[in-house]
Amino acid sequence: MISDTNITLIVVFVVLLILFSAIKVVKQYDRAVIFFFGKFTGVRGPGLIFLIPFAEVMTKVRLRVVTMDIPSQKIITKDNVSIDIAAVAYYKIIDPEKAVMAIEQVYNAVNQISQTTVRNVVGQFMLDELLAQTLKINSQIKDVIDGHTEPWGVEVTAVEIKDITLPDNMQRAMAKEAEAERERRAKIVAAEGEFQAAVKLGEAADIISAHPIALQLRTLQTMAEISTEKNSTIIFPAQLMTGIADMANFIKKENSKA
Repeated sequence: MISDTNITLIVVFVVLLILFSAIKVVKQYDRAVIFFFGKFTGVRGPGLIFLIPFAEVMTKVRLRVVTMDIPSQKIITKDNVSIDIAAVAYYKIIDPEKAVMAIEQVYNAVNQISQTTVRNVVGQFMLDELLAQTLKINSQIKDVIDGHTEPWGVEVTAVEIKDITLPDNMQRAMAKEAEAERERRAKIVAAEGEFQAAVKLGEAADIISAHPIALQLRTLQTMAEISTEKNSTIIFPAQLMTGIADMANFIKKENSKA
């Protein structure tokens, strides 16, 4: 037969086991949603909490920001271009009661609504707009998802499109377009250079026409540059003597002014 001492030990053990199971620790980033015989009674935590054995149960909800990959999916843009888009969303639970009471499997629900929203929003834009206005589209996707998840106690903090895959033929077409654009810019730059050079040459011609000796000095400078190349040919321009005479007249004129 079982002695009174053994019965006492068994009872104490059972009581301690029940008490131990009733004590719960809730971490700083968690909250405990408490149900008393199936009825919601409140949210507890963080820290040490005590549950009434066999009467109260809890559901843990994490408040940390969740990083969720939105898998790549095929989307047809407004201008009928088929592309693959992958994105990432950041969200967190701000109301543990709603996250448990308003919807079942809140994390899966946010994932599904995010995929649908990305497909619907991106489909409203043309390909060029999608590539040029990524920040605007990210913000629009975030606002739409946040509107759906707000009744669930979820706040979407950011949505970012991280990858856009174009068809091969579209990539080749865009490469040709970019090459043509670079050629256009190169031609414009070359034309602007020719225009500026022509303006400067015109100004130089006006100056030389006002000072004829300047042309002769330029000719002599050119001959000096040619002679440095160890050439055996000596060039005497036909207007050299005329230039010398003009230079002499210019010197006399300057001396008479002095």
